[in-house]
Order: sequence, then C-alpha cells, then structure tokens
Amino acid sequence: MKTKLWTGVAAAALLAAGAHGAAAQDSLTIGADVDAGTLDPRLARDTTAYRVANLISAGLVHLTPNLEAVPDLAESWETPDDTTVVFTLREGLTFSDGSPLTAEDVIYTFETILDESFNAPQRGLFTPIESLEAVDDRTVQFNLSAPYAPLFSYLDIGIVPSDYDGDMALEPVGAGPMVLDSWTRGSELVLTASDSYWAGAPEVDTLVVRVVGDNSARAQAFEAGDLDVIQSPLSPNDIQRFAADEAVGSEILAGLGVTYLNFNTTDPLLQDPRMRQALAMLVDQETIVNQIYEGVDQVANSIILPSSWAYDEAVQQPTFDMEGAMAMLDDLGWTDSDGDGIRDRDGTPLAIEIATHSEDPNRVQSVEFLQAMFQSAGIDASVRITDWPSFSSGYVQQGEHQVALLGWLRITDPDRLVYGQLTTGGGLNWGGYSNPEVDRLLEAGRTALDQDARADAYRRAATIIAEELPYYIISYQGYQLFYDPEALGEVEASPRGGFRGLIGMPG
Repeated sequence: MKTKLWTGVAAAALLAAGAHGAAAQDSLTIGADVDAGTLDPRLARDTTAYRVANLISAGLVHLTPNLEAVPDLAESWETPDDTTVVFTLREGLTFSDGSPLTAEDVIYTFETILDESFNAPQRGLFTPIESLEAVDDRTVQFNLSAPYAPLFSYLDIGIVPSDYDGDMALEPVGAGPMVLDSWTRGSELVLTASDSYWAGAPEVDTLVVRVVGDNSARAQAFEAGDLDVIQSPLSPNDIQRFAADEAVGSEILAGLGVTYLNFNTTDPLLQDPRMRQALAMLVDQETIVNQIYEGVDQVANSIILPSSWAYDEAVQQPTFDMEGAMAMLDDLGWTDSDGDGIRDRDGTPLAIEIATHSEDPNRVQSVEFLQAMFQSAGIDASVRITDWPSFSSGYVQQGEHQVALLGWLRITDPDRLVYGQLTTGGGLNWGGYSNPEVDRLLEAGRTALDQDARADAYRRAATIIAEELPYYIISYQGYQLFYDPEALGEVEASPRGGFRGLIGMPG
C-alpha cells in the first residue's frame, strides 16, 4: 500500500510556528566546550561539529525537539512497501555556492557514508540502505535490505554536493540556513545567514560559536556578558545558580544522553561477566549523580532511556553493594593472600585502570571516586586522564582501555545507543562485546515495524546487557540551556542541543 507520510505544506506550517524562537538581536554568541573536529556532516564526531554542521547543511528531514521527523530538503515521501522509500525534493533547491541540489547529491552523500574506506562514524546507521536510485532530478529512491524502523531518526544528516572540489571538512558548502564565514581553530567559528536556504534566512545574521573548554570558565564568560548562550555540559553548581537567577533565561530538560562505563570485554581480566558485575557493584551511582553531579542527572537502571517507548523499569543492572562485590571477587579467586591490602590470584595482583578525559571535571572527579571505591575493595586501581582526542580516538576507540568513563548523546532511538556499539563487530563496539542472542535481538529491534515488537526486542536485549555488562550506565543525562533574555526572544530548546531553535528556525 502506498502511504504518504508528510507533505511540504505541513512543514511550511511548522516553520511558521517555529519562528517564535527568533533572536532579539542580529548577532548571537554561543559558548562551546570543544572545537569542531570537522564541518563535513558525514564525518562529525563531536557535539560542536554536529551542531555547526547542522546549520551549514540540511538533511532530507529535520527532527523536532520531540524527535518527530518533518520535511526539510525533501518536501514529501512515500513508502510503496516496507523496504522502499521515495523522497521528493523541494523545487529549486541550491547549495550556498549557487549550484543546484539534486537527487544525485543525495545519492552521493549516502554512498560516501556507506563506503567503508570513507570511515564515516555513523556508517552503521545507514547500512540497511542497499541501493539508491535517482528517478529524476527531484526524486530519489532508497532501497533497503530489510525493513528499517529507525531510518527517519537519522535522515537529518546533511546533504553535500557531489561535484565540490573544495575541502568539506574546512570549507564546507551546504544547503542549510547559515554559511561559514571564518574558523579560528581552537577559538571560534563565525557563521552568517544564508540567502539560499529553502525556508528563508534565519533571524540571526551572525552566529559566533566560541570555544571555552573549561566548564567554569564558560559560565564566567556568560556572566560577564561575553557569551549570550551556554548549554550542557556545565558544572552542577553553575546549573543550580543560573536556574535560580530570574535574570537568566533557562531551559532544563531530560536529555538524550547517558554517562557510562565502557568495559573492554576482550581484556583478559574483564572477559568474565562476573568480574564486570563485581566492579559494577562498586559503583556508587547515588554519590556520583547526587553529590558529584549535584542531582542534575538521573540515576540509571538500564541501557534504555526512561523517555523512550522501549523503557521498562523492571530491567535492572546491578546497584551499589560493597559486600556483594567483595564476596564475588572472593568467589572468583581474588583474595588478599599476603595481607598487603591488594587482592591477588596465583601471585598476580588485581590491578585495573579507569580512564576518562580531562575536559570534564565532573568525569575526572567521578573516576577518582571510583578509584577510591575500587581500592577500598582491595583492587589496585589507577586513573588515566588525557585530553579528549587522545582519550577517544587514540585510546578507547583502539580498544586499549580496561574501564573508560564517557558518554553518548543524541540518542534519538534505542537503536542509536546499542546497534553499532554492542553488536558483534559493530563499528562503535570499542569494548569488543559479542553475544549472538543480543545480536539477534538488536537486529529484530531495527527491522520490526511494529513499535510493541521493537520494544520487546530492546527490553530483552537490555536484560542481557544488564547482566553481562559490556556497558554500565551510571546516569541518564539532563540537558540545560541558559541564555541572556535580552539577546534572545522565546527559545525553542531541543534536548539534542542543536542551534536551530536559537537562530529563529525550528529547533
């Protein structure tokens, strides 16, 4: 049965409704915690890259703050059957350099993402796309290898020109509401309004994204008036102070992220799920969430976000239990045989390294707290703190860690947090986890088109994950946005942290 999912009329109405988020001044300065690694939307790995690329580029769809996919470059789409989606592009689309945007550019964008040699970090989100066809200049057909329920949650990725000779990473050309004016690496990005975006120019003429890596320094810059907007991550005391200040505009929402421990299941010490369970029982979530993070996040119980339709409170990972952890370590043969306070087995001391990155002081404090808890249980625990690039791409992503504290953001569908990360051989499976039943359930979760069937698959997978613990979810992240009301009108905040709702476009 041929089904029309959305039309451009509805999208135009949505855009008109979204104009209430317009800025109250021509320029806007937003504080960011990290510099963008690239402005090529296909290669974005960090939040700043994603947020800035989402202004320079536009996708087939746009995700509203409620995570509803609405038309962006595509004015409508049809699904003739469960494995075919046909998109109709808006008439007269152009990139910011004036070149036309056609079906060939859409095909090029996704074919490069799917090319393994291109190393797109989000490739796993698009592997169900078997082929793409240009029916005509304005019509592109997606042929899927199987039904793929979360597809539309990922189709906001920016379309890039197929014949661009420049460097998309540094000098991007897109079809979004803004264009790159200048980029001082490590310092700031300056964007200006585009006159080629199909929905018209944003209210903000100039957007400055200023990089202030330290959370407290970023808050101070906001108080001094050097920044108009700041958002997560922020220090808990600053969050509480700004939230209580009536002169500060604020939006505090449930986030779309988690903070978690990534266990390297290929490490000889951590291959046994019982060892991972014992370590998980040494994680005092209440102290981390309510004291170190001062209650701005929520204690987690499983890998499924509580805001998700797949969430089930009955799925419970281990909770803090020092005596239980020590008993399990005893059962595993790790005892203090020589009375020096460090457990050992067959003459080998029990030593574990916990790692995180230096840019987030709360994560640093958390791993230091975990170190103390591990040591109190007789584990020779050490801490490794490095800068984000070294920690992420040079350490965790190479599978060199034992236990790493980090996070995932923009979890627009349960699939986004689990498929690439926890299926055997998944591109984001840095801990080397493998379980054939979990593989089967996660495949069922993305191919079932009935939401109840998807929820059942994810809950069953989450139950296994909560027992085997390749991931231990410490907290569900909150999202906080603070702004100068004189610089902004009414704000449309998105839990994904995007900038569109701050420049007079729907968030």
